[in-house]
Amino acid sequence: MLVFAAGSPAAAGPGSHVSSLQVEENALAGRVHSASLDLYALDSSLAAAQSKLTNLRAEAARLRLQQVQLAQQISATQRTLTISQQHLGENLRLMYEQGDTDPVAVILGAESLDDAVSTLDGLKRVTDQSSGFVVASALAKHRLQMLRATLSTHRARIASAVRAAAGTTRTLASARADRLSFISGLRAQQQLKASQIQQLEASVQRAEVKSTTLTAAVAASGPVPAVVGDPSPAPASARSSGGRTLVVSATGYSLPGHTATGLPVGWGIVAVDPTVIPLGTRMTVPGYGEAVAADVGSGVRGASIDLWFPTVAQAFAWGRRTVTITLH
Repeated sequence: MLVFAAGSPAAAGPGSHVSSLQVEENALAGRVHSASLDLYALDSSLAAAQSKLTNLRAEAARLRLQQVQLAQQISATQRTLTISQQHLGENLRLMYEQGDTDPVAVILGAESLDDAVSTLDGLKRVTDQSSGFVVASALAKHRLQMLRATLSTHRARIASAVRAAAGTTRTLASARADRLSFISGLRAQQQLKASQIQQLEASVQRAEVKSTTLTAAVAASGPVPAVVGDPSPAPASARSSGGRTLVVSATGYSLPGHTATGLPVGWGIVAVDPTVIPLGTRMTVPGYGEAVAADVGSGVRGASIDLWFPTVAQAFAWGRRTVTITLH
């Protein structure tokens, strides 16, 4: 319902309300544009965060695979080391059982120097080979364990980065959803304002047509009688710096609904005789405020007006009085 406040610019008529709605609609359009820019920025940030998260997850998967492969290598190296240690032990035990572990005994028991040297060389090769296997396996195991420790540290760092990126992605996705909801609400308000403007403009157009019809009907009804009880039987008007003044008899009334022109009643709505005061005329009523001629009535003839009040008590308090109004 269109409601006017006493003394406010809105009391000038529905046209000002249309302007106010258009200002609100433009403001909403600006907010939608700003929110849309924010949404574009969020979309870009979210896409970057999702891409980063995807890359980090791929890196984490690669590290998990490497860790599994490294564990298999360490297990294989451990088995090789165990087997090498077993072979070394068996060779040493075999040489001890044969009694050939003492180089002096080997030399003394050999038939020739060449046999002694060959036997000693064989013993050295077996021992060196077994020792080499043990040392190589031990070094490989140590190197793999160091690599596993490094890999575990790297994997923990990647896992932390994945959690952070996932959190950022969730935050951006939530912010994007909120922004979409906000834009949807603004657009709904825009549609509502546009609908209100269309309805109000249509109402004003209907009121203008009806106003013309009413004015013509009143003009065709015959001469205007004097207002009973009005100290000024005929309208007295004069020009002032703020517009034309007119002495009228003003009566307060309080009725719900719509005016004869179809506009909803409200503070600032005045019923007039359109042959004296054309419908749509703005006016200033002393003791009442700014108003607009937007209604007619069978009892409103000549230099008389009816002023709308929200309550019967206010209408009775006003009563009927002679005032000099200014027409704008």
